[in-house]
Amino acid sequence: MAFTDTHCHLDLEQFNADRAAVIQRAVNAGVTHILIPSLTMTSSGVTAKLAESNSILYAAVGVHPNEAETWDGQTISALKNLAAESLKVVAIGEIGLDYYWNKSSHEEQISILKEQLNLAAELELPVVIHSREKDDAEHGECAEDLIKILEEWVSGLQSKNEALAQRPGVLHSFSGSIETAKSAIYLGFYIGVTGPITYKNAEKKRQVIGNLPLERLLIETDAPYLAPEPHRGKRNEPAFVLHIADKIAEIKSRTPQEVAAATTENAARLFSWGESV
Repeated sequence: MAFTDTHCHLDLEQFNADRAAVIQRAVNAGVTHILIPSLTMTSSGVTAKLAESNSILYAAVGVHPNEAETWDGQTISALKNLAAESLKVVAIGEIGLDYYWNKSSHEEQISILKEQLNLAAELELPVVIHSREKDDAEHGECAEDLIKILEEWVSGLQSKNEALAQRPGVLHSFSGSIETAKSAIYLGFYIGVTGPITYKNAEKKRQVIGNLPLERLLIETDAPYLAPEPHRGKRNEPAFVLHIADKIAEIKSRTPQEVAAATTENAARLFSWGESV
């Protein structure tokens, strides 16, 4: 079976001691592609360089909503240059809205999100979207603001007949409502599934994923965070994608092989990293 981990923070210090071994364990587990998202302008440079170091690694560059205060007049041009310099940069992200921590005002978050969406359109790169509600609610102002912004962006892509409108991006580590997921899928987005779907208290999350088409799901670890059972509480790593695939297979009454194949094809379709799909 071939797996893809479409969201792994492999650049973080938690992997400094054994990064090469982590990558090798992923390869041994059947992982063929790992996407490393960025959080800041500085980490964007790091992830782009790291992606160049191994054939299975790819990068997304961008500024996370919790880092909006680091944004300045040079950031957008720096991101553009970074993305243009490397074929291993396949997306803009991790970008979005975070109304849980509120480290930056909603207005600041929305402003840099829109700037980065415009950059993604210019570069014809899909986006990796972060969304977190106040109090980790299933639905709220964050989802409503996000879907409205994405609707306007995708509508603009469609009006220009942009190919990106067919593969605009992914809602990373989705934990929202079925209504939000379906709205995103209607716009062409994929839904990222992470380790919490394996937790005993996550029946609502499993119900949401059970009601979404396999053709719109991606598997992510969000490592080093959100380790799935039976590794919960430990450092997560890309090799653990198989536990997420097993749980999706159980939920959807499919085989792990079918889930692995479908999600790997979905990722290739979204990020255009070489497979014939």
